[in-house]
Amino acid sequence: MSISFNQIPNDRRVPFVYIEFDNSRAVTGPQTQPYKILHIGQRIATGTKPALIPVQVTSLDQASSYFGAGSVLHKMLQGHFENNTSTEIWVLPLDDVSASVKASGQFTVGGMATESGILSVYIGGQRIQSAVTLGNTAVQVATILKAALDAATDSSVTATLANATVTVTAKNGGEIGNFIDLRHSYYDGEKIPAGLTLTMTPMASGAGNPDVNPAFTAIGSEQYNVIVVPYTDQANLTKIDTELSHRWGPITQDDGIAIAVSNIAYANLVSLGNAQNSPHLSIVEAFKHPTLPWQIAGAVGAVVASYGSIDPARPFQTLPLNGILSPQVGERLTHDERNLLLYDGISTLYADTGGKVRIERMITTYKTNAFGAADSSYLDVNTILTLSYLRYDLRNYILRKYPRHKIANDGTRFGPGQAIVTPKLMKAEIIAKFREWEGIGLVEDISQFKNDLIVERHASDPNRLDVMMPPNLVNQLIVTAAQIGFVL
Repeated sequence: MSISFNQIPNDRRVPFVYIEFDNSRAVTGPQTQPYKILHIGQRIATGTKPALIPVQVTSLDQASSYFGAGSVLHKMLQGHFENNTSTEIWVLPLDDVSASVKASGQFTVGGMATESGILSVYIGGQRIQSAVTLGNTAVQVATILKAALDAATDSSVTATLANATVTVTAKNGGEIGNFIDLRHSYYDGEKIPAGLTLTMTPMASGAGNPDVNPAFTAIGSEQYNVIVVPYTDQANLTKIDTELSHRWGPITQDDGIAIAVSNIAYANLVSLGNAQNSPHLSIVEAFKHPTLPWQIAGAVGAVVASYGSIDPARPFQTLPLNGILSPQVGERLTHDERNLLLYDGISTLYADTGGKVRIERMITTYKTNAFGAADSSYLDVNTILTLSYLRYDLRNYILRKYPRHKIANDGTRFGPGQAIVTPKLMKAEIIAKFREWEGIGLVEDISQFKNDLIVERHASDPNRLDVMMPPNLVNQLIVTAAQIGFVL
């Protein structure tokens, strides 16, 4: 008897027809990799969910209730839900550090209104409008502005009033509050009513970001394909890289890529990018974008998770970021500046002719190997996502089709139906799997793959099968160069 039954024993003497089912061959073709996204960030005291316990979120209203309106997490998830409502979302809330300092800034009103109008100020890209009446004094306008800020309960700041000065303070502590953009009159037609002046003091003095390590401890071995973080301080970025490098390894295989956004000055972006060298971290520039950088991070993470799950090899360029305000025309980075940032490990955005913010190129911060030699192998986020998918699909295929098989050398004359795998059989399976990946546009060059593929039994462990698999990944069309040699 050569068939390897899973449940029917060989010692049955009672008359009956014994039939079992085997689903190891039921599922065919490349499998869909389910994506989950994790947002790590701060809550505020009004939030109903405690810190360091992962929670699933399905709506922006939930986020406001769970983590507090205007909190870092609330704004991150606002960016997410404006761009993706289908990916499974998990959130890991953090409390402010007890010794943290909240950033603050000011709006100081001067003069007297000589016309009625609307004063439009922007807090992290959120417009706050105040109705000004002819004859209003500076103190009256400041009082009106403070009331408008109080009414905007989902804003990222609170407001206090002293004479004609409104002080705004970040709802969350930490240096991230320093990156809340303050401005007025963003759109054409908006202006300060005649007779008034408005002096702004940028947000500053925030200190003490939370530590991300407790967040990683809290999620354990759960896999998240995309992890969005609001922090770009070196201490946290180093910890993120360490954690994701471990998760990427062959033992855990809980791989994911982290996405952060920074709106610091160009020279500082250069320094930030060059200080990192991780294939698991993507830092996106948001220079002069009014919108909160962590809200932009939520949007970018949502887009990467959505489109990466559809096709991990297809580039993200031109994909829109809904709800994100672009820098004003005179403030935008030049083409050459963005090109240089892409050599510094910083991903770039751009604004189209209508002002819509779009992804230009998503890269990692990886630039050099362990010896410091230039290395572009993990440059593009698509490479990481594609490799993650190939590993996921191959691992699940083998675990599904060969869950309890024996192993034998090539040429062994075992009976048909036996649950036995040989190196030659596994090699054929992997080549067939490559054909499937080729069919969905993830790999190319089957001849090279066949020639270089190695499948063999381990030299000292007879129960182990070793595979050296060399797929040629499909690349992305990023640059097209053409010369028009015209004739008159």
